[in-house]
Parts: sequence; structure tokens; C-alpha cells
Amino acid sequence: MGLAPLLYESSRQAQFLKPTVITLTYGLGFGMVLVLLVVPALVAMQADVARMVAAFKRMLRARGHRAVRGPVILMGLVSLAMILAGVAGFIAFGATVKAVGAFVAGSFVLALLGYLIAFAMWRPAGSR
Repeated sequence: MGLAPLLYESSRQAQFLKPTVITLTYGLGFGMVLVLLVVPALVAMQADVARMVAAFKRMLRARGHRAVRGPVILMGLVSLAMILAGVAGFIAFGATVKAVGAFVAGSFVLALLGYLIAFAMWRPAGSR
């Protein structure tokens, strides 16, 4: 707001400073958006990912869920292979809507299959 009068000034003396004022005004505006919106969003995403990683580590260490470990690790490796194949396809052929749709559909089917296998193998701790 402090640079607005100089930004909209039309005198000949102000025209000399106009490029600098434009740079400062838009730089400050972009920095404000970055600091007030983007950084807090990234911090929140980092906290969410940290909770997911901690839950995954707890699941792998739990005694009652040993039967679930295999399918979860297998689905993770297959997901990683799908991601690498998608990146290789993108590099080799370029992105197409069909390729992205196939990747999303394959990921959904893989997640559903892993969930069903893990659900079929899981037994509550008291039922052994």
C-alpha cells in the first residue's frame, strides 16, 4: 500500500522509478502470498505425511498384523513400479490423457486389491 502512490504517479520524474516500484510491489505481493498461504500449507502436508509414516511403521512392527505386512509391502513395491513405469512412459512418449487415466485406474485397482487381500488375511488379536 505504501508504494501505490508512486506506482500510479504519472509525472516524468516518477517514470524513472516506475520499473523499480513495479518490481518491489509485485515482489512484496508474491512474498505475502507465499508466506501466508503456501508455507503453512506445506507445513500441514508435512505433518500429515509424518503421521502416515509413523502409522505405517507401527503397523509393520505390530505383532498382530504380521499377516498384513506381506501384502502391504508387495502393494507398495508394485505401486513404486507403476510410478516408475509412468515416469518412463512420460519421458519416452509424452503425457497423454489415456496414459494418465490408465495410471489412475491401475492405482485404484491396486489399492483396492491390496485392501481386500489385507482384509482377508487379518484376524483380530483375540481370535487366535
